[in-house]
Amino acid sequence: MSSTLALAKELINRASVTPDDAGCQALLGARLEQLGFSVQQLNFGEVSNLWATLGESSPLLVFAGHTDVVPAGDAAQWSHPPFAATEADGYLWGRGAADMKGSLAAMVTATESFLAQYKPTGSIGFLITSDEEGPAVDGTSKALEALRAAGVTIDHCLVGEPSSQEQLGDVIKIGRRGSLNGLLRINGVQGHVAYPELASNPIHLSIAPLQQLLAIEWDQGNAAFPPTSLQISNIRAGTGATNVIPGSIELDFNLRYSTETSHEEIREKVEAILSETGVDYTLDWNLSGEPFLTTSEELSAAVSESVHAVTGLTPSLSTGGGTSDGRFIAKTGAQVVELGPLNATIHKVDERVSIADLDSLSAIYAGVLQRLLL
Repeated sequence: MSSTLALAKELINRASVTPDDAGCQALLGARLEQLGFSVQQLNFGEVSNLWATLGESSPLLVFAGHTDVVPAGDAAQWSHPPFAATEADGYLWGRGAADMKGSLAAMVTATESFLAQYKPTGSIGFLITSDEEGPAVDGTSKALEALRAAGVTIDHCLVGEPSSQEQLGDVIKIGRRGSLNGLLRINGVQGHVAYPELASNPIHLSIAPLQQLLAIEWDQGNAAFPPTSLQISNIRAGTGATNVIPGSIELDFNLRYSTETSHEEIREKVEAILSETGVDYTLDWNLSGEPFLTTSEELSAAVSESVHAVTGLTPSLSTGGGTSDGRFIAKTGAQVVELGPLNATIHKVDERVSIADLDSLSAIYAGVLQRLLL
């Protein structure tokens, strides 16, 4: 059994449902301490954050990831127990196998392999949280605040999120779209459906502004990002009775936006349309993350070249998908790239990762270390 597979199994066996780390970071920290890393915990609330560094010179290359996983759901639906790592059919099965305990194991073993052969010219860091799958308030973002206060500057960051689609390394993420959420409430007057003149139907009132919002071309995107998109995800209205006009309607919507626009511009446009239509409304905004794009050819080239050397593939560079903790790290000025296993089974029943891919991923990460720190 390879050291990467063995470590991944140990991590999966710990039921670290967010924000519980369940001892994963202690396991990783012990391995890193054996390599000479200085390891500390930057914990906030219920969240565990591990920060480990080796060396003091620049550049500082940081491996970033998370030990927390989403709940397994009904364990009876799994082919193998979700928190008992199982080898079967060429795969390692278990919650977190792909997202992202396999990546964490590969990062550690890649570092072990690299340090056994070379002395880095820069420094290596690990930033691991137990709050990526949760609110993401006391995790990477809060840890970075502490690191900034301590004068830490991250130059390169490799996040182990599962980026691959069909084959390991076929896609790497060089950025992410921004994510802006809105909770819109349009007020009317409740009444009997037989007496509409005595009521004001908020569902009807919402149609005109929603049509205008859905018709907006926010931007046309650019070479790195698709056009900005608004999607309504939930609508709530009514009492459940068929003869009652509701007093209000609530809508949840989200915009995944590119670097061609800003969350301030989006807010202004939405609120202007709502005000122009004259509806009585309240609107609460929540910014989940701003867009970022890696402009460092050095980092993206190092990752791409390492992927090609191990797999023979030339990865495509993507900004698609949801958000990740890379959004917090990029705000510090660090250059960020995401590379990890196939994402086909993440958050699903029977999450799994190819056993062969685990060793290949470790080799890719070791190749990145060689290209950036030698």
